[in-house]
Amino acid sequence: MHVLITGGTGLIGTALAKALLADGHGVTILTRQRNPRLSEGAVAQLWDGKTSEDWGHLVNEVDAVVNLAGENIAGQGPLPGRWTVSRKEVIRQSRIGAGLALAQAIADATKPPAVLVQASGIGYYGTSDDEPIDEEAPAGTDFLATLAVDWEASTRPVEDKGVRRVVIRTGAVLSTSGGALPKLLLPYQMYVGGPAGSGRQFMPWIHIDDEVNAIRFLIEQSTAQGAFNLCAPSPVTNREFGNTLGRVMHRPSLLPVPAFVLHMLLGEVADLVLEGQRAFPKRLQSLGYEFRFAELEPALRDLLSRG
Repeated sequence: MHVLITGGTGLIGTALAKALLADGHGVTILTRQRNPRLSEGAVAQLWDGKTSEDWGHLVNEVDAVVNLAGENIAGQGPLPGRWTVSRKEVIRQSRIGAGLALAQAIADATKPPAVLVQASGIGYYGTSDDEPIDEEAPAGTDFLATLAVDWEASTRPVEDKGVRRVVIRTGAVLSTSGGALPKLLLPYQMYVGGPAGSGRQFMPWIHIDDEVNAIRFLIEQSTAQGAFNLCAPSPVTNREFGNTLGRVMHRPSLLPVPAFVLHMLLGEVADLVLEGQRAFPKRLQSLGYEFRFAELEPALRDLLSRG
């Protein structure tokens, strides 16, 4: 199998490419970086993230496309960056432009791929208290929700070409290589860890290994189509997450960060940690996917043991 990955230099894309290559599959990465650091065996193809020029023919040569392209929601620093008007537009265009470019390349293809996996976020559903959320729940109306709706729609035209399309609505991906976890570890390493805000908000999470394995599972399952929540079947509250992390790290989890402080520091981005969703992977499990890490504590112990 040969897989074309956009966003292949990010956290998920890097891990997915490495796993595919280890099993003997071919991997081509569409990247805006001229000298990207890729896993051995991966092939890089330069693109601008918004057109199909110079690379569109590649979709005739692959079996699957995984579209993970998009500017990091929270930024690259130790603290999330504020969502200014211009920052929101960059985040939005990096997703919509990439999706439209892929859809155009596949529309022009003489031999389109069998499946396209379209990234999205669990933020599609907006925020909720403790109401269980599965894939049948409606979309929310906040920035992340409307972004996810439009992001998903950007590649919908490939279905007219007969391409099976899978949408992955991913929760917080836990990995020590990037994403949310290193930011969450920092205060506990300094003995000042604790819940954010009330601590009652739910955190849909998934171990990086399950994220990769679930994507591969959905590529291989010929009946998989439509939206799938990629999150562990045991969502926890922010307070439960902190208590578990503290226990695993042998650190206290006693110092809460008031909501108003986070809003002062981060503005609207504070809602990433102050609001949540009690989401479940109903459709993924109904297809028979078995999580390697269904519970948080074993997941954290595994990740922190890797260093």
